[in-house]
Amino acid sequence: TGRKNARDNRFHDMATLVMTLTTPALLFPAISLLLLAYTNRFLVLSQIIRKLADEEKTHHQEVATRQIELLHKRVVLTKYMQVAGVLSFLLCTLSMFGLYLHLELAGVVLFGASLISLSLSLIFSLWEVLISTNALNVQVAALGQKGGNEDGAGRKPPGAV
Repeated sequence: TGRKNARDNRFHDMATLVMTLTTPALLFPAISLLLLAYTNRFLVLSQIIRKLADEEKTHHQEVATRQIELLHKRVVLTKYMQVAGVLSFLLCTLSMFGLYLHLELAGVVLFGASLISLSLSLIFSLWEVLISTNALNVQVAALGQKGGNEDGAGRKPPGAV
């Protein structure tokens, strides 16, 4: 047990030396900008969904149906991104509060949890980007089917009959 206490004390001393009140404060601008970007993504998604829903009402299209499915997945991921980002912000704030109250170990643990939550938020963001790329591929494939053998300007490629 003496060895365990020495290890715990070293961790506590390391936490005291490394963590100050300003360490978690460094994340505040990054998390704020991240949440702003997530909000913008959500607003764009909602506009696209409304537009596709209107198109779906006027004329049923397979592409619109597939796009709506992908958009649903993106909305769910955006929700998770926002939740993890807000949780990261909250944990970072609690970390600063713990350090303010001289509860260094609690401050360090909360800061670590904040970093984990921020990492999860970024992973959800990456996943959402991959799905949005897939959605663009669905749209490009649909445009390719409409145009047949024509290029984007309506011209046939060289050698095409």
